[in-house]
Amino acid sequence: MTPALEAGDAAGAAAALTAALAGRPLVSAQRFTSAYRTCYTGPYPVDVIRPALAIGCYQSWPPASPHQVIAAEQTTATRSARHRHHWLDEIFPAARSRVEAMAVPPVVTGWFVTSQLRELAGPGGAVAAVDGALRARLENKADFGQFMQQACVPQEAQISAVRIGGPLPALAELRRLTGTGRVVVQSGVSSGGRGTVIVSGERDMAAAAAMPAPYRVAAFVDGWSSNITVLSVPRPGGGVDVYADRPSHKAVAVGELGIGPAKSAGNDWSRPWPAAAATILTEAAVRIGEWAWEEHRMAGLFGLDAILTADGQVKINELNCRNQGTTEVSAVNQQLRSVPPFVVAHLVTTLGGHADWLGDPGEFNHTTIGSAASSGPGPFYAKVRLTSPVPGRVPAGFPGPGIYRLDGRQLRWVRPGAHPALADADAGEILIASAPGPGILCHPGTEIATLEGITRGPGRPFTGPETASAQVLAFADALADLLTPAPDMKEDSA
Repeated sequence: MTPALEAGDAAGAAAALTAALAGRPLVSAQRFTSAYRTCYTGPYPVDVIRPALAIGCYQSWPPASPHQVIAAEQTTATRSARHRHHWLDEIFPAARSRVEAMAVPPVVTGWFVTSQLRELAGPGGAVAAVDGALRARLENKADFGQFMQQACVPQEAQISAVRIGGPLPALAELRRLTGTGRVVVQSGVSSGGRGTVIVSGERDMAAAAAMPAPYRVAAFVDGWSSNITVLSVPRPGGGVDVYADRPSHKAVAVGELGIGPAKSAGNDWSRPWPAAAATILTEAAVRIGEWAWEEHRMAGLFGLDAILTADGQVKINELNCRNQGTTEVSAVNQQLRSVPPFVVAHLVTTLGGHADWLGDPGEFNHTTIGSAASSGPGPFYAKVRLTSPVPGRVPAGFPGPGIYRLDGRQLRWVRPGAHPALADADAGEILIASAPGPGILCHPGTEIATLEGITRGPGRPFTGPETASAQVLAFADALADLLTPAPDMKEDSA
């Protein structure tokens, strides 16, 4: 099931990125120091995107390793929720010193531009990412409905919702305004399920009201959550070309994997979509991309979250103006259709170059709809967090990330790997990515791995919108069994 990428397209993408970098080293500042590994470890690899330096929270592994790495867990020997959110603050002085020692000012890349990334790039450097202020404007959850109207997204793809500028009314009034018993209250600019509270009864109102106004209050829509990756490429002569990837089936709130309410447990691109729903979502993505370019000059990667209902309707519920958690593994979709990953074009675009290898967007998106309606093959990933109430430490004998099988309840190393398509989940193989190395202390709730692979159906990671497959649960349990409990270790002692 290895994707067959055209060598010419890969060479063209590599040449365009090389020209856009203009001799400057690429520095990645993202939580996973293995970011972009799907591009440079896959078929016809675009090796120029392998960072000269990766700054992040988690250590990388061969063959995913960038040329140099600074990972927070290298110095703390710890993984925790606190480190997951504050890793750059912890290692910023060391990262800045390493970058300042470079012979040429770098190109720094991340999810979106921040003051820290600008400081890392320094005088003469550049940041290749979506503008942070623009991201904050377009991801403001309270304004999402207004954006959908301005982009002329069909009403059938929108969710009944209201914008509330002041204190939240009583639950009875929210139900009346949205026409449903369960409502979704959203606030602010956030990711990963933060800023979202699903209100089923009065007990949930306190958490919703604790978020700052303004709010978007929407009807709860039952079904599969979904994500679609979209790429906007400005035309040299004016206008923008918008390319949409195949939409996923996303599981949320899978407690057995340690994933809480409203949070993503991962995505699966092998499940077919109804052709009509895929068409509506793809066309909406194009309209939003064209509107965002005309009104805000937004270019590069963005994403849409949506709900696919049991009767085949699609309802769009969020805009993500940046790289996403799906960016790494969704790249396999592009490789399966012989196209270099979107993120290469994203970097070229944000650096002022032109990605000219993608072809006609209308034809591309027509093919997207056809592939979405097919049954595979497709990549997937499932997140695994530590569900134990006490910390645990990885044993010295653990080989680390790679491709594994199960022998009963135990993991068996098969071979090295860093690309999802190298793990045939239908044959019982899983790529365990970004797992901690020996000696790393993992606190409750921390990320301990993503489980990745490719499937035509039997190896799918989720059996329902909130349930994981037996195979994924078995791998997650085997990972958890590896950790030696360390009940006396406290997070603040790390």
